[in-house]
Amino acid sequence: MTIYDFDGRVAFVTGAARGQGRSHVLRFAENGADIVAADICETPEESTYELSGEEELAETVTMAEERGATALGVQMDVSDANDVERGVDRALDEFGRIDVLVNNAGVAPVSGLLDLDEETWDATLDVNLKGMWLCAKHVGQHMADRGEGGSIVNTSSTAGYVSSPGLGHYTAAKHGVLGLTKTLAMELAQYDVTVNAVCPSAVDTPMTGGIVDSIGEEMAEIAEQSGPDNVLGEIVEPEDVSAAVLWLASDDARFVTGIGLPVAAGATAI
Repeated sequence: MTIYDFDGRVAFVTGAARGQGRSHVLRFAENGADIVAADICETPEESTYELSGEEELAETVTMAEERGATALGVQMDVSDANDVERGVDRALDEFGRIDVLVNNAGVAPVSGLLDLDEETWDATLDVNLKGMWLCAKHVGQHMADRGEGGSIVNTSSTAGYVSSPGLGHYTAAKHGVLGLTKTLAMELAQYDVTVNAVCPSAVDTPMTGGIVDSIGEEMAEIAEQSGPDNVLGEIVEPEDVSAAVLWLASDDARFVTGIGLPVAAGATAI
C-alpha cells in the first residue's frame, strides 16, 4: 500500500528476516525506498525458541525486490560492534546513504528472574538495548556527517511501560530502549534526525509464538493474572506496527521526536 514517498531514500531494517522486520521492509519497499535487510540468521544458545535463518532473510530480500526496491541482505549481529560497523559500511558502499534506521532486532528468552542465568541476562540486554545503541551510533554518525537529516525508529514494547512476568530481563531492556530513544532524540536534533520508538503489545509473529510455547505453565498463570489485555480484543498484526513505523519515518512526522508510540490495542490504557 503506497501512502508515503520514500523514493530515493534507503531504509536499513534490523531483524528483517521475518515477523515485524519483514513487514517493515515490505512496506518501505512498496512506498519507494531501497532496502538494507539485516538479520543474525542464527539461534543463540540462550534462546528458548528458534530464530530465523539465511533462507528467510533471502526471501525477505526477494519480496522487497518484487515490490520494486533495490535490496541488500546483510547477515549481522547487532550486539557485535565490529559486525554493525561492517554492516553499515556495506550498506553505504551499496547505496551511498542511509535515510531511515529501523532498530527492530530483538530476542526474548523466557525465564523467571530468580531462575535466570547471567549469560541469558547479558545476551538479552546486548541484543535488545546495546544493539540498538550500536546501530544508532554508526548510522547516526553517518546521518550527522551527511547533513541531510534522517529518522531512527526503535522497537520498544508495552514491556517498556509495564511488567512482563517471565520476561523481566526483556522488560528491563525495553524500558531502557525508551530512555535511549529520548536521549538520542535530544542529541541528534541538531542534525535534523528524529528518533522515536514504537511500543507494540503482543504481535502475531513467530517470535510471539516461540515465547508462548516456552513460557511454561507457572509463568503463564502469573502473566494471565497480572499482564495487560488488549482493550480492542485482538492481537496486533505486524502490518499495524509497520504503519506506525512508516509514519514516524515519514515527512509527515518531521516534528515528532523522542516519543514512544504504543501500537497496543489499548493495552497501556489498563
